[in-house]
Amino acid sequence: MNNSKTNNMKKTLKIVLVALIATSFTAFTPPVVKKMKVKESSITWIGRKVTGKHTGTINLKEGYLEMDNDRIVGGEFVIDMTSLQVTDLKAGKGKEKLEGHLSSDDFFGVANHPTATLVIAGSSKTGNTYAVEGSITIKGVTKPISFKMDMNGNNATAKVSIDRTKFGIKYGSGSFFDNLGNKAIKDLFDLAVDLQF
Repeated sequence: MNNSKTNNMKKTLKIVLVALIATSFTAFTPPVVKKMKVKESSITWIGRKVTGKHTGTINLKEGYLEMDNDRIVGGEFVIDMTSLQVTDLKAGKGKEKLEGHLSSDDFFGVANHPTATLVIAGSSKTGNTYAVEGSITIKGVTKPISFKMDMNGNNATAKVSIDRTKFGIKYGSGSFFDNLGNKAIKDLFDLAVDLQF
């Protein structure tokens, strides 16, 4: 092979390599971070027992989603456990007592665990609905979690069911204690999440 052909091949290889490198850098764009508007977002909770249920609210402290075009590829949300409130009881009618009990070590141990954290690992999308996968940390215990999230513009809503016993919260659970009768408390509690970005 003469020098002219060798030089031409080298030039061609250089051009191809430069093009590949340029394409690899220009093709990658980091995910877009959508920060949550804390004051406009909300979480309501429902806890059930044999004789009925209690409802309340809890505040989000901070949060964001990472979007790659229309895909949710990551995110993290911090929940302020110290903000837990009961909304179905009135002041002086057991409201403060129940809030105190839920904040105690029998339940969420807020003094030692003032926040809970949800980390999103990824999702799959069907229409406006995302099947979200991630992990949640409550009372210092981290477990996998999956749920459906609907997105409409800068609003996202989700309903999440959590088994409290997986986080060491066994108080009043019929799964662990016998003869509780009508004092048994359901293991699952539900969250209705409304996020604004």
